[in-house]
Parts: sequence; C-alpha cells; structure tokens
Amino acid sequence: MRNPDDVLEILKNNSQKDGYEFEGLYRNLYNRDFYLKAYEKLYAKEGNMTPGSDGQTIDGFSLQRIEDVIMVLKDESYQPKPAKKQYISKKNSDKKRPLGIPSFYDKVIQEVVRLILEAIYEKNFSENSHGFRPKRSCHSALLQVKGTYTGTRWWVEGDIKGFFDNIKHIVLINLLRKRIKDEKFIRLIWKFLKAGYLEDFKFYPTYSGTPQGGIISPILANIYLNELDRYMEDYIKGFNKGKKRRDNRTYKVISDKIFKRRRLLETHPPNKMEDAIKKIEQARKDMEEYQRNHPEVNNFKNDPTVKKYRSIIYKHNLFLRKPVEEERKKIIQEIKELTKEIQKHKTYEQNDSEYKRMNYVRYADDFLIGIIGTKEDAVKVKEELTIFLKEKLSLELSQEKTLITHNSEKIRFLGYDIFVNQGGDLLKRREISGRKVLARTATESIKLSLPHEILVNFMTKNGYTKANSKNWKPAHRPKFLNNDELEIAKAYNSEFRGFYQYYKFAFDVKTKLTNAHFIFKQSFCKTLAGKYRTKVSKLMSKKTEQGEQAYFRDGQWGVTWTNKKGHSKFVPLFHYYEIIFCKKIFDDQPTDQSIDFIPNTNYGGRNGLIKRLLADECEWCGDKTGPFEVHHVRKLKDLKGKKKWEETMIARNRKTLVLCGYSSKNNCHRKLHNGELD
Repeated sequence: MRNPDDVLEILKNNSQKDGYEFEGLYRNLYNRDFYLKAYEKLYAKEGNMTPGSDGQTIDGFSLQRIEDVIMVLKDESYQPKPAKKQYISKKNSDKKRPLGIPSFYDKVIQEVVRLILEAIYEKNFSENSHGFRPKRSCHSALLQVKGTYTGTRWWVEGDIKGFFDNIKHIVLINLLRKRIKDEKFIRLIWKFLKAGYLEDFKFYPTYSGTPQGGIISPILANIYLNELDRYMEDYIKGFNKGKKRRDNRTYKVISDKIFKRRRLLETHPPNKMEDAIKKIEQARKDMEEYQRNHPEVNNFKNDPTVKKYRSIIYKHNLFLRKPVEEERKKIIQEIKELTKEIQKHKTYEQNDSEYKRMNYVRYADDFLIGIIGTKEDAVKVKEELTIFLKEKLSLELSQEKTLITHNSEKIRFLGYDIFVNQGGDLLKRREISGRKVLARTATESIKLSLPHEILVNFMTKNGYTKANSKNWKPAHRPKFLNNDELEIAKAYNSEFRGFYQYYKFAFDVKTKLTNAHFIFKQSFCKTLAGKYRTKVSKLMSKKTEQGEQAYFRDGQWGVTWTNKKGHSKFVPLFHYYEIIFCKKIFDDQPTDQSIDFIPNTNYGGRNGLIKRLLADECEWCGDKTGPFEVHHVRKLKDLKGKKKWEETMIARNRKTLVLCGYSSKNNCHRKLHNGELD
C-alpha cells in the first residue's frame, strides 16, 4: 500500500488543475496506514472515551479492528451507527446546543474521508473563509476585518438560520460530484449523511444537515458554503467602483494655503537662492523674446505661454522672499488658525458616488460584509443574498438577525466588538522617528474591542467575583478547596491565559484585563487561604522546608512544587505584564501563540504510540504472539496508583498501554478490566 502522505500530496497537486476530476478515491480506504494516521490524530482526545450509540469507545483499538473495518468497506456492507444525541449549554445563553456522539470507529473512517476531502478542496477554498481550516481561525478572520475594512460606512451582519441542520443532502452531493467521479466514495458520504441519531433511546432519521458531531461535518460545511464565498467574490467585483475617492476640495484649498505659508518661513542655502535668481532672469528674457517674436498677439495677459513664464517668476520670487519679524509672526499665527480649520475636514469626499467598495469575510456560518457606499447598497446586497441562498443552496437568511448597521454604532462578530474609529481630533502629536510631530490619526480605521459584558460574564462564571454584584469583590472558589495547590494554580492560569489569548487583539485588552487581573489574583489568594484555613497575609510569609518563600516570590504569587527527586520549582500565577495588545498573530509574545490554531501535525513519521502498536509486544507481560490492543484512560489523574498497571502508566506519563488482546494467549487486556492483572 502507498504511503498516505504521498497519496494526499498527489491529491493536493491535482486539486489545483482546472477541471480535474478525481477517480479511485474509495480504494484509499483499503489502506491500513490511513487508519493509523487517523488514529494518531484522534487518540489523545478525551471525548473518545465517551461511548457512542454502540457502547464502544477508543479503548481496545487494534490492528485487527482496522482489518475488520476494511473488510466491510470492501463489500460496501459498512453502515455508520446513529450518533448519540446530547445537549450542551450555549455560551452566554440559557439555550442548549445539540451535540452528537458518533461511534469511535465511525470517527476513524470519517477522519480518513476528511483527510482525502481536505487534500482535494483546501487549496480551492476562498481566502475569505476562515472556519475549520488549517492555519486559519477566529483570529485570522478578525485581523482580515481589521486590515481591509477601513472606511466602512455600513455593516451587514450575516446569519444563516439553522445552517448545520438545514444543509440539503442532494445539493451537497451534487457539489461533490462536480469534482469527484467515484460513486463508491459518494455513497459512503451518503451513508454518513443518512445515519440518523438516537435521543432517549429512540432512533430519528436525518433528512438534512451534516452528521451530528461528525468529524467530516466542518469540511462538508465549507464545501457547501464555498459556493457563497465565490458568489460574494463575483458580486464584489461587480460592485466595486472607482480607483480612489475624490479629494475634498475644501481640505485641498486649506492645505495649499498652509503649504505656501510654510514655504515663506523656510531658510534656504545660498546656492539654491542663486539658482532661483537665475531662473527668474531666464524666464523674463524668454518671455520678452516670445513677445517680440509674436506681434500678432493682441493681449499677452491671457496668452498661455506668457502665463507659464509669469508662474515661474512668481514661484521663485516666493521662494526668495524673506518676511520681516512682524510679518513672520503673522504668518505663524495664520498657520495655526488654518491647522485648526483643516482638522474639521477629511482628505476625501465622504459621499463620493463614483467610489464604492465591499469586503466580505466568513467564519463557519457567520459572515460579515463591510460596504463603502449607501444604505440602499446594503439593503440590496441583503436582498440578493437572501435570493441566492434560497435558490442555489436551499438555505434561509435570517431577516431578523441579519442586521444592517451604520458605522457610528458597534457590531459584534466572533465575540469581539468592532467599530469604525471616527477620529475625534483628526490631527494629534505623535512620535515619529524619535520626535513629536503633528500628524493625522488613523481616521475610519477598524478597532477591535473586548466587550464589557463578556468580561463580566467570564469573571462571574469562573467565580473570581460574586455574580450580580455592582462592585467587583474577589471571592474564593469552594470547588478547589480539596484540590492540590499545583492543580489550583494551573486551573487559574489556564482559564485567565486562555481568555487573554483569545482577546489579545482588542486594543483595550491591557486596560480591561489589567483591572480584572487584580480580582483574579485576589481570588487565587483567597482560595489558597481557604484551603489552609489561614489569612492571605500569612500565606505571603509562609516558607517551605528549604527556607524558600512558598507562595510569594519577587512580588509574584504562585505555588512551590516539589518533584519526586526533591527538586523544588516555583510555578507563578499568570502575571499582568503578560497582558500585551497584539497587532498581528505572530508577534513575539511571552505566551503561547498557537492557542487558536489547528495543531501542525508532523506527518513525516509515526509517533510513539503507533510504533508501540506495530512493535507486536505486550508492554505488560512481554508476549509477542498477539494479537494486541491499546488500553486507554480518559485522564491520568483519574488513576489512583493503587495497582501496578496504574503505577506503570503514571510513571511513563502515558494514557495508553499496549496489551495482549482478548483472543491472545495471556489476555492481559481482559484481565485488566476484570481486575485480575495485578
């Protein structure tokens, strides 16, 4: 069988060929290495230990299971299990969101299908699409808005009603058939779409929508909405008008007056003064000669050539002019008054009918359109989008939630408040090249802001402060009182750092989170003090057995952790100096920059688990006859360490253990589950 990486690379290269049609994709599902690659991607996720509708989890994964899956795929007798439906709370809402839990082996097959689909379609997706794609995220979508929506007059906030539940299967399949000419592969995707779900032990068929909780759902959604992306790209090409905005005539006149007065105040070197005098003399000679050679001209005052020579003379006379002290003061005062006046005007016409622009960005089923134009343009694009979605994709644009908003108001997109900087005073003193100069501010640039209510909800939800209190007061968190102090510190750090990492592109993140950090820090101190039934002031001075400060060092709170070898390490609490406003994704920061990205998996070689599985050796008894299975646990901390196999996993810091399978000579995996392994 061919290496999966080579196959995917070939698919990627062919995907960029116009009109290329893919055949023979289904046979890749007979390749065992594809399933090992999928397993390598999935095995570490805790959700795989949640039973699907068939009661199976990732525990007991083996090469034999892969062969069994391949056999039913070869004769097309494979039928996906219905997803087990559960409901989870929506963020910042009392409503519940449906979540499907597929069978684990359905997940593995879906991951293989996803790899193939991603190789075919990823390179052809729009640059304006950011959801569920490698190296793209909410952050990349927000930074596109910030970088390209400058000057937006009207916002159109797109909302597709129940998108994931209303994807028409036949429309999706027809889109796939445009590039994929392998009906076996298409039939497999049909099976996933029609698998249905179980709720309260009752089966419900699916007539629309992508697989509940399915791994292929995001890629199928992007294939579906890529049609919307391409439509918007064509729409924008037809909408955009003019190369640049028309200059503001009033601004230009005042600017010219300021320029001329500044020229009067300049001091010029002697050689330039001499050049100006020579040019004046030469222009006068040329003008006199022209007048002598053209006696037929009755009125030289309106003659274009004479006007040109007079302009040269005037220009250089102005250059040579040196105002006296009193006149100089008057010119300076005029410049100040004109500067104040010019601040009231913008450089270009605000309502230029000859200039229009539109921008579009999409994350999953949320999209945002920015328009430099009129409200009528915004209303028209909303109406035409409604028609396109209904006729071409059988989707409904929510008329109530698809809002048209003027740039004088904030909008909410991907959890950020977005608004257009109106500028205030258009000219401000800014430091440029080491000196302060009067410069124009970034008028009508896009600002990203951390919403106050989201910050309040974060602080109260995590228990840093009491809910519904007018003034924030730090509170201890009872649920952590029985936890290890290192677990408490890590929990606090992961919560606050994660929140900061998402909102680090908000211009006001430092101000808002630095204030919130005080409450966060005091809550941590109160929780530790509550754990040991003491006061925060006493914690500050408490020392370890080695005489080191236990919880407060160099002005920073944290905990002292001692490993098995007796080496101590101070784990600091997330500090406010780590809160920095980031202007781009890969700024050098003291915190992790990849939090909002899909991990960059190294496909060049197999990881340790795959090598251990292929080694054909039980890691408990050493038997090499097999067959072998992989024992999984959800979390290492769930192991008590009371049994030898638990001690082995804890010592190796692994959530997996390769053991003899159920039909092997020693049956180590069966013995483990029966409590007989020790």
